[in-house]
Amino acid sequence: MNSLKNIGDCFPNKELEKVIGNATKEVSYILHGALEGKEVSVSGGTTLFEQRNIQAQANREAIYATADFMRARVNGEKVSFVVNRNINFTNVCYMGCRFCGFAKRKEDENAEWLSLEEVTARAQEAWDRGATEVCIQGGLHPSMPGTYYRDLILAIKTELPKIHIHAFSPFEIWYGSRKTKMNYRDFIADLKECGLDSMPGTAAEILDTEVRKKLTQNKLSTEEWTTIIRSAHSVGMPTTATIMYGHVDGPAHWSNHIALLREIQRETGGFTELVPLSFVHSDSPLYKNNPSQVRPGPTTEEVDLMHAVSRIMLNGFINNIQVSWTKLGIERAIQMLTRGVNDLGGTLMNESISRSAGSKHGQEITAFELCKAIKSMSRVPARRNTNYEILEIFQNHDPERLSPLVSRKGKNPLSFLDMFPEVVK
Repeated sequence: MNSLKNIGDCFPNKELEKVIGNATKEVSYILHGALEGKEVSVSGGTTLFEQRNIQAQANREAIYATADFMRARVNGEKVSFVVNRNINFTNVCYMGCRFCGFAKRKEDENAEWLSLEEVTARAQEAWDRGATEVCIQGGLHPSMPGTYYRDLILAIKTELPKIHIHAFSPFEIWYGSRKTKMNYRDFIADLKECGLDSMPGTAAEILDTEVRKKLTQNKLSTEEWTTIIRSAHSVGMPTTATIMYGHVDGPAHWSNHIALLREIQRETGGFTELVPLSFVHSDSPLYKNNPSQVRPGPTTEEVDLMHAVSRIMLNGFINNIQVSWTKLGIERAIQMLTRGVNDLGGTLMNESISRSAGSKHGQEITAFELCKAIKSMSRVPARRNTNYEILEIFQNHDPERLSPLVSRKGKNPLSFLDMFPEVVK
């Protein structure tokens, strides 16, 4: 076995070596190689993801320690977040993705399609609350003209030229491209010229054909998703990367997915972060219609491993690993700060997609609350922009305290900190 070499002094080598030494030879070999800068292979990643049972605790602890070390080496002790707002402009969609509880039909009582003026007003409200970004996604409305996406961007930028517009999943790009009869690259380039600043890498789910057939009937194939992402990167449009796990998938799928993201990043350098998204099952048709064949989301160990192994496999390629507090809740999310995570995402202000699948973790975490949660883990909160440029560090002060935009009806997302009053002051 190779010894650790040149792994820096931000984590005691002897302590890390001891933890890795308690793991099996196979896992130790993979982790030593990763720490020396070797890429973890697909089979190696699968092995790491497979350490889920109770007998593999020592292996998991070695994986977590390695991920945490890599996080500290690249990101230090800062934990970042962005002040943003989610705007889902329509929930009408006829694509029939089997996991989705968000989509409605046009005639449904709670179907919604916001006007350009309504979307712009929500963006203005977000800007007035300190947001630097609006994240805009929606269903694939059958009556939507192909120009809607560019019209939406132009409307917002006319009123708010400095706000960052992070919008339109690859599925929406696929839809708009078909509507306008433009190729992906030209369609994205036109949106960029109108003012689109970056794109979410959602609709990835699991980049595996057999899994996608079960989730979406392969309506947006792995090949099309990767082509759209590469097209975005080719015109200088940065995107996030995502993985949705814990349904009809497993370790080999996860490792292949992460390795594919790594290959795209090697070619383009266009990903800003990876956001693992835990499958929320309770109101998802995929689970409700097939409870014997679909898992009710990932296990505790799988959530931990997803964030940690992603950090290890993407080391040197994608250096920002974000946790989704809307999927896990803020208490669980900050636990991921010891699993290779360095970012808590955004304040959101509104959230519809996870809630429609059954998530109970609310729609907004204010910047003040995020800072309090981060400090409870003895880390340093930092407000960033969408491109991960640090705008403000809250080491000796806190953000302004704001009331949540949507009433929580007395619920407090940080109530779990009440038992630790010394970190809540």
